Amino acid sequence: MNITADKLKRTALNETCRKYGGKMVDFHGWELPIQFEGIIKEHNAVRTSAGIFDVSHMGQVFVSGPDSFRLLQRTNANDLRKAVPGKGVYSHLTNEKAGLVDDIIAFCLSINRYLVIVNATTSTKDYNWLKSQARKMNVTVENKSDAYSMAAIQGPNVPEMFKTFAPEALELPRFGIVEKKLFGQDCFVSRTGYTGEDGFEITAPHAVITQVWEQMMEIGRPFNIIPCGLGARDTLRLEAGYLLYGQDVDDDHTTYESNYGWVVCLDKGEFIGRAVLERQKAEGVSRKLTGVALTEGGVPRNGCKVFKDGKEIGELSSATYSPTLKKGIGVGYLNIPNLKSGEPLEVEIHGRRVKAQVQRTPFHKGTAFK
Repeated sequence: MNITADKLKRTALNETCRKYGGKMVDFHGWELPIQFEGIIKEHNAVRTSAGIFDVSHMGQVFVSGPDSFRLLQRTNANDLRKAVPGKGVYSHLTNEKAGLVDDIIAFCLSINRYLVIVNATTSTKDYNWLKSQARKMNVTVENKSDAYSMAAIQGPNVPEMFKTFAPEALELPRFGIVEKKLFGQDCFVSRTGYTGEDGFEITAPHAVITQVWEQMMEIGRPFNIIPCGLGARDTLRLEAGYLLYGQDVDDDHTTYESNYGWVVCLDKGEFIGRAVLERQKAEGVSRKLTGVALTEGGVPRNGCKVFKDGKEIGELSSATYSPTLKKGIGVGYLNIPNLKSGEPLEVEIHGRRVKAQVQRTPFHKGTAFK
């Protein structure tokens, strides 16, 4: 069901995005730019220099108090001991079936104080899930998603830009975070990225996010920075092998099935869904999210069926034309979980089967991987 335009949620950067020529669309109830000057131009800008995204739809859940570590360690597949003050971890919030409540980044701001970045569509769900698991714990869980905006500045030249804007951010490791006053407001600068390139995210109160955006555009002018939309964000993240919640993972798919086994720390002790993951590690899985690349022309899309030796073995959950590799790529749950890279496949596009092969993800490693 389409949400009427007057009911769409708008970010604090909505007018700014419109000013820069953003073509606005409905993204899970948010009005966000799908593109500005064009998806391929925006994609290439991030791969080669710098781009800026409005990602204010992302959610912020703060967890604090004596049992905050205990709560996050119990609800996550990854080991929160890695999240020392000033550092975060990418993790999966798991349910009793070991399916994903969400994929998140949990930052430790200081002892017993965490900022959890959650997906746009799941902020209320994640908050309710953490609250339900926090009963009888000495912990405070606050959903402050409505109080913050977020801009992501991505690309190999972005660290050069931050020498003047936030030099302390240059000391951050991957998944690092620092608290910083910007335009008189308490903000957070993190270094994670969802594009495969180096760069930073600025989480700031709504009142100053437009100033942040405009200053980034000014500092980035010598690097030809351009605003980027959801279209480029999707092609960039798919090339980098990153998951899109609700499309590649959900409550019914586990971390091992999504081929993200590195997120699971079975030796950390008990956590929700651990028994299921332990069994899957021992016995294997019956389906796995697998990379697929076309070996002839065509643009695959979500839902395209995948065949091997004439038999249907699954369908693509995310797929697109890769501007970097200049060919069609995708990922999908295939019921032959141990396919080797290079094995021949076929992808059905508009009723025609196109030659493809298994390809290891990430499809492309940008500066974030270095």
